[in-house]
Amino acid sequence: MAICNALTGNIYKSCDNNTGGVTEIYIADYDNVEVITTSGTPEEVTAITMAATTFFYKFDINRNTSSIEETATIDISAGSTYFSQTVNLMLKRRTAEKRDAIKKLTDGQKKLRVIVKDSNGIYWLVGQEEGAYTTEVGGGSGIQKGDSNGYDVVINAEENAPMLSVDPTIIAALLAP
Repeated sequence: MAICNALTGNIYKSCDNNTGGVTEIYIADYDNVEVITTSGTPEEVTAITMAATTFFYKFDINRNTSSIEETATIDISAGSTYFSQTVNLMLKRRTAEKRDAIKKLTDGQKKLRVIVKDSNGIYWLVGQEEGAYTTEVGGGSGIQKGDSNGYDVVINAEENAPMLSVDPTIIAALLAP
C-alpha cells in the first residue's frame, strides 16, 4: 500500500493570539499573474510575477465585515478531494465607482486571483491554480438609519490543494500605485 505524502512532523498548539476576520483584500485578473513561485517547508508563495503594467487592486473593507473560508470536500468512494475557498467581501456604501468595479468582477464570469490578509497578519492566495470567480452579488440599502448600505460580493474557488500563505514582503510590489 502506497503512502502519499507521509506525515513527517508534529503539530503543536500555538501560544500566539488567534483572531478571526479579514483586514485586506486584493484582486487581480487571473491572466495578469504570469508566474507564482513557491518554496519552503511549509510551502509558501515567495514570488508572483505580473504581466507588464498590471497589478492586484485593493478593495477597502470595514472592520468585522468580510471573511475567508476554506472547506475540504472528500469523497472516499470516488477517491476525490478538493478545497472550496470562499471570500465574502462587504463593500460599504453603494456608489457608481463600486458598481463599476463589481461589473468588472462579473463580466464574462471573469477568472480572478485573490490575496486576503487575515486578522493574524497572514496573507492567503485564493484561486492559485484554477482561478476564483465572483459567484454572488447582493446588497442594497437597509430600512433603518443604522442598517447596511452597500454590496455583498462572494468569490469562490475550487482547488486541488489548500490555500498557500503569501510572503508578506512581496505584497507591496504587486499593488497598483
